[in-house]
Amino acid sequence: RSHRRRTFAVLCAFLATSVSGITCTPQQAQAKGPQFDAPYNDYEKRNAAQWKAEDEQIDQKLAALRKRFGKRPNIIYILADDLGYGDLGCYGQTKIKTPSIDQLAAQGMRFTQHYAGSTVCAPSRCSLLTGLHTGHTRIRGNTPILLTPDDVTVAEVLKAAGYDTACIGKRGVGHPPPVGDPANNGFDYFYGYLDMWHAHNHFPDFLWKNRSKVPLQGNVVKVIGKGGVALKRSQYSHELFTNEAVSFIEAHANGNKPFFLYLPFTIPHANNEAGNEGMEVPNDAPYTLEKWPQAQKNHAAMISRLDSSVEKIVSLLDNLKISEKTLVIFSSDNGPHKEGGADPEFFKSSGTLRGIKR
Repeated sequence: RSHRRRTFAVLCAFLATSVSGITCTPQQAQAKGPQFDAPYNDYEKRNAAQWKAEDEQIDQKLAALRKRFGKRPNIIYILADDLGYGDLGCYGQTKIKTPSIDQLAAQGMRFTQHYAGSTVCAPSRCSLLTGLHTGHTRIRGNTPILLTPDDVTVAEVLKAAGYDTACIGKRGVGHPPPVGDPANNGFDYFYGYLDMWHAHNHFPDFLWKNRSKVPLQGNVVKVIGKGGVALKRSQYSHELFTNEAVSFIEAHANGNKPFFLYLPFTIPHANNEAGNEGMEVPNDAPYTLEKWPQAQKNHAAMISRLDSSVEKIVSLLDNLKISEKTLVIFSSDNGPHKEGGADPEFFKSSGTLRGIKR
């Protein structure tokens, strides 16, 4: 574990010191990228002297990076949920409006060979957080298996490097996670869904703030299986996450330490418990007048709402005058879905790629 922590630290240090500006990195729909951590296979063959020599090399690389790039930037990692490679204008979408995310791509970089860790939620997020492919991750499917405090995450490494860390949105790593679970893996602050099935419902009757359950007034939920469907809708969780992210950024904009904000939004994931009416959104603007099936109007509205949240965050960075020292990364946990009434063929959501989420 110690060696894995140090190796992962090099990646985090590079991320935190060598890149500046704004980046757009939608992950590709398929999960068949190269296996980057193959050296772990020869763990047993190494002796103490080899471990020490490698640690010294890591220390030298870290020192060189710090000397070259100086102050470390803030990092905001925005993760969409089931957003297809072709759902964005910058990747060929013509029907759904995503001007703010398209602007990220125009101003920054597009990573067209950046692959998701898996084709479904929990293992993809586990791969992202730990830096391992699913041949080595603890979580390899949407199963009851959980991360443990011994699993090294990017938040844990960045926290040790002096970052304030937060996760706002869908934790979604295993089920059912215990209260306070994000703190065990490096997050100073958490607000959102711990449970991936709880996160299906975009109008929940409660969310978690650290170790406290926070009721959402006006939302009345009927429990169905492991999830639920709102009978009365008042508060949309995505908007709560956006507002919470804004508050976190404002509170940490001029602090003595850089911050790492992991922002795993829940849209455009469907509420699977709602059947063909699972594309839950407060309204279908700006697509109300389109002659599309209602589920596709809602799907498009969810993605444009996501785009509006990105615009709000980027504008806030400009207004706070911290955009030049903040790295913004946008991606998706896997490819597009065919759930809740959504039809990935309608918008050509996979873009130039084959297949969908499952």
